[in-house]
Amino acid sequence: MDFSTWGFLLLALFTATAGVEGTDRRGTRTERISGSAGDVLDDNPVGKLKVYVYELPSKYNKKILQKDPRCLAHMFAAEIYMHQFLLTSAVRTLNPGEADWYYTPVYATCDLAPNGLPLPFKSPRMMRSAIQHISARWPYWNRTEGADHFFLVPHDFGACFHYQEERAIKRGILPLFQRSTLVQTFGQRNHVCLNDGSITIPPYAPPEKIMSHLIPPDTPRSIFVYFRGLFYDVDNDPEGGYYARGARASIWENFKNNPLFDISTDHPTTYYEDMQRGIFCLCPLGWAPWSPRLVEAVIFGCIPVIIADDIVLPFADAIPWEEIGVFVAEKDVPYLDTILTSIPADVILRKQRLLANPSMKQAMLFPQPAQPGDAFHQILNGLARKLPHDKRIYLKPGEKVLNWTAGAVADLKPW
Repeated sequence: MDFSTWGFLLLALFTATAGVEGTDRRGTRTERISGSAGDVLDDNPVGKLKVYVYELPSKYNKKILQKDPRCLAHMFAAEIYMHQFLLTSAVRTLNPGEADWYYTPVYATCDLAPNGLPLPFKSPRMMRSAIQHISARWPYWNRTEGADHFFLVPHDFGACFHYQEERAIKRGILPLFQRSTLVQTFGQRNHVCLNDGSITIPPYAPPEKIMSHLIPPDTPRSIFVYFRGLFYDVDNDPEGGYYARGARASIWENFKNNPLFDISTDHPTTYYEDMQRGIFCLCPLGWAPWSPRLVEAVIFGCIPVIIADDIVLPFADAIPWEEIGVFVAEKDVPYLDTILTSIPADVILRKQRLLANPSMKQAMLFPQPAQPGDAFHQILNGLARKLPHDKRIYLKPGEKVLNWTAGAVADLKPW
């Protein structure tokens, strides 16, 4: 089936306007997700929890950022903005004795290479050093060994601190995090780098940059499938079969000449504008299951086509991913054209109405200043839903659970 006989019929439907709960700036009807997910999305965490923010020496955060301000714009910047948000948040308490949660602000992904990519290899030493610091100066870590503490670890494989899965698995999560709640972008079911109880968040996408690229609301969605990015990571995967578990290579080999697919390795200056012209935006795994495309697709109302087996998606108890996205198994990538052209028009229209809901978009962003319902508040909602803490988290006098000498030998060196 080609676009000329199928797609333009749908385009007429996609630009239709009619009110259900309102319309977005494009005139697309908006729809609120019903039931518990929609209720959770609109939760207000204020009054439901209190957070104490440890004051750490600046070498753990401010000095690292001063050394390289590029950290403020990369996809792992949530660790910086969450710290800044909490310092002025209504949930912050200056009395640590009344806190429900304790936060240790370490900018673990702000050690950047010349090309702007983070080098996470010092991160375990940084985190270990920070935990030693708080455990020596405050009593709160020691009474639970971190069970009422949370850490932001937004790197590719979270607290495994490596961008390649095989090496991340070999390193494993920092042993001292065993009892803590991890707030991380990485999420994949039954994976050694994802702790039970972790809060999965979206990667950081600069809100002001995104908003500066909005196109006229009456622009039709004239691109059926859109993707820009790597298909092969030649530098890190010379043989070309391990990167993205072959899914991206399969996309290219099967659809590079398909007129329904606007795919390329080029990253044009019109990238954001083009996504707003797309009906479907491919969101395949890379080295990790997620990428910023997921955020961008939701913000721009382009239906995300999620190709990452067993992915755990951001704020999955609040955002109805099954209803706003399309899930394609990695093994089924060769049939993407058939899968997408087989989706009924009414199903596509409903996905677009849900994506047009401002609450859905707000939950994926870390704006400055913070706004109700944004990603900061969704993190706090996730922490609030874990309360009250089980009394069994408190250790008996002299009781120890964590092994401070466990882990890779290099990670035990002082930082």
